[in-house]
Amino acid sequence: MHLEEQSFSEAVLLLEDGRLFRGKAIGAIGTCSGELCFNTAMTGYQELYTDPSYFGQILINTNAHIGNYGTHSEESESDAPKIAGLVVKNYAALFSRQMAEEPLDAYFKRHHVVGIANVDTRELVRHIRSKGAMNAIISSEITDEKELEKKLNEVPGMEGLELASKVSTDEPYFVGDENASLRVAVVDLGVKRSILRHLSARDCYLKVFPARTSFSEIMEWNPDGIFMSNGPGDPAATDYAVETAREVLSRELPFFGICLGHQILARAMDVPTFKMHHGHRGGNHPVINLESGKAEITTQNHGFAVSEEALIRKEKELKLTHRNLNDRSVEGIRLLGKPAFSVQYHPEAAPGPHDSRYLFDEFTSLIRNHKR
Repeated sequence: MHLEEQSFSEAVLLLEDGRLFRGKAIGAIGTCSGELCFNTAMTGYQELYTDPSYFGQILINTNAHIGNYGTHSEESESDAPKIAGLVVKNYAALFSRQMAEEPLDAYFKRHHVVGIANVDTRELVRHIRSKGAMNAIISSEITDEKELEKKLNEVPGMEGLELASKVSTDEPYFVGDENASLRVAVVDLGVKRSILRHLSARDCYLKVFPARTSFSEIMEWNPDGIFMSNGPGDPAATDYAVETAREVLSRELPFFGICLGHQILARAMDVPTFKMHHGHRGGNHPVINLESGKAEITTQNHGFAVSEEALIRKEKELKLTHRNLNDRSVEGIRLLGKPAFSVQYHPEAAPGPHDSRYLFDEFTSLIRNHKR
């Protein structure tokens, strides 16, 4: 059953440049705003909605049918949806998966997520690809365009926003077997649960620390290696994490960063980051591993990237290890002479292909070699 078979109230989507889309309200009735972005993944919508990296963003699903397999608690990457709002084309009111626990619409209402359906998402995505990422507002309670425009003008842009500490854990917690052979400190900038599962499955006992935890407090636990996670916001506004990364490097501890953690490592080496035109988000992005010569199909979710021009000037300290085959952007770096590396994409996928899971093995091997 789709929306046209039920009675749903009207909703509007207003873009920063004045473009207006009308559709049907989904999820909770209300108003939401944030940066508008799109993801091209064909499956795994619940994993996307609960990825903390989407905090502060309105997500467009390019897949035409959303909600048709319901929701399941084991497929959440955090404790609740982190998206600011949702835009879809066809929204299924019923699901057809036996193991699902509830319909997507009930899930959204329970978590107070506002969305809009019956939107021509192809037209909308083509608009963003042409004009670039911009803020937007969705409302199923306000119909006056002038009032929505006024509210939208008050929404801050993503550049300069520090958001990682807003989605990070409030208190440290442990994951895995305390008798595992490796102890890994996880700096939580918005970590996904699947990342923690991959690390703990490789004989790592994890202590997950709040984003703003000092390096000295982390070292009181005596970890064998440091992992810095994905997360939302502008890496240039996350100075506290950059300082932590610099101290890790000064101690020459094994370090692995994913997504925001990758950008933090670059900035710790004085390589700047920049806001992309519309970012990379999906489960089919080709990346070349410049060390092995092999291509990987990767999962991506980022709106900022590392400057290759500045990276080249650091060629005696840093090595480019991975490159995006679509736009040639930086996808991975490795420090020369120090046990530290990072990637822009998501080797844990969730959702997406499993081509890049070897990076978790490389990290644990790096730690074991360092201990020896």
